[in-house]
Amino acid sequence: MAHTHGHSHAHSHGHSHGHDAAAFADVRTAATPRRALFAFLVLAAIATVVGLVQLWPDGHRPHAQYAATGVTYPSATVVDAHRPCPVIDPNADPADAPTMPQGCDGLTVKLADGTKVDVQAEPGATRSGLRAGDRVTLAKVPTPDGTTVYSYFGTQRSVPVGLLLAAFVLVVLLVARWRGLMALLGLGIAVLVVGFWMVPALLEGHAPVPVALTASATIMFVVLYAAHGLSVRTSTALAGTFVGLGVTALLGLQAVGWSRLSGLGAEASDPLRTYAGDLDFRALMVAAIVVAGLGVLNDVTITQASAVWELRAASATMTRREIYTSAMRIGRDHIASAIYTIVFVYAGTALTTLLFVALYDRTLLDMLLTEQFAEECVMTLASSIGLVLAMPATTVIAALTVSGPRTQGRRRAAW
Repeated sequence: MAHTHGHSHAHSHGHSHGHDAAAFADVRTAATPRRALFAFLVLAAIATVVGLVQLWPDGHRPHAQYAATGVTYPSATVVDAHRPCPVIDPNADPADAPTMPQGCDGLTVKLADGTKVDVQAEPGATRSGLRAGDRVTLAKVPTPDGTTVYSYFGTQRSVPVGLLLAAFVLVVLLVARWRGLMALLGLGIAVLVVGFWMVPALLEGHAPVPVALTASATIMFVVLYAAHGLSVRTSTALAGTFVGLGVTALLGLQAVGWSRLSGLGAEASDPLRTYAGDLDFRALMVAAIVVAGLGVLNDVTITQASAVWELRAASATMTRREIYTSAMRIGRDHIASAIYTIVFVYAGTALTTLLFVALYDRTLLDMLLTEQFAEECVMTLASSIGLVLAMPATTVIAALTVSGPRTQGRRRAAW
């Protein structure tokens, strides 16, 4: 039994991402549920377009000056990376403190005109493996007396990051082929929606939750249809995704209120309060909860829709109830793995923070309930609940949308 269940999960999940649309061409759908699904998505599309128009940023958003007037950022080549400065133990006797070597945590760099200068860098720079020939960016600051001061600004990483990006695109295209290309195009459009519509709209003071829902709906319309094709099956997954987004938004609003969170736990909240003080940070946190669950939510809903279509294609005599029950068994496996994914992705990105927490003589629970960590916990839990509930919702929609069983001497089920 366990073996059959696991096989079904892997099989249908593969179809959800790489199956040609023609494979489900012989799966019929029920007329009335199909029309209801179409009407729901048309209304959702209209609401999305209205939201895009009404919340469209007009360019009147706050701006912060990145640097003082006259500061430029030239590139330079590393000639020598000095040795790191020793770390001082705050609990040690000051008399035993190590002597700081001259020039530690510094770099010798060569400018474009061949001039060599010594600059002080941050501890992370000298411990990152910088070596001769690497490229860095400097801050060139003019002083009132006419001289120039150079300081380390950052390491140039465009080449390694670009190579990783190229490898990612190549692997996706080689493995997923046409579907991979469409998924990458959808991802590119999603980046554009977030960077050129959602972020400016939020900075201009538009209500964060409607902005997040509108942006999420736009992204899902594009991503799902681009990656999985125009079909009733994809439309079913899209409807289930919208149910999950709605649940996540409602739960996020309640959770932020119950938890008495301010939304100011993130490091970037201080400059935002300075330059964009009209932002509603609590509502902004709800918007973050909505956006945070998009990726996994999409994965779960398309998998469930494909599982139902696969089951109907495999058996024309299964009742809708039987299809729902079988698809739910598949979905439970997927939900379990998705929850692991969410938790471990956060744990991996927050590993340094977790080590920092472990240094203090406080319980892990006490530290997790502070503002900074509680925000992350509430975001993860709220988006996860929306994700879990989207699975049965999508399964119900899909089971109702596919055609009923072809009964031959067997009693038709109620649905």
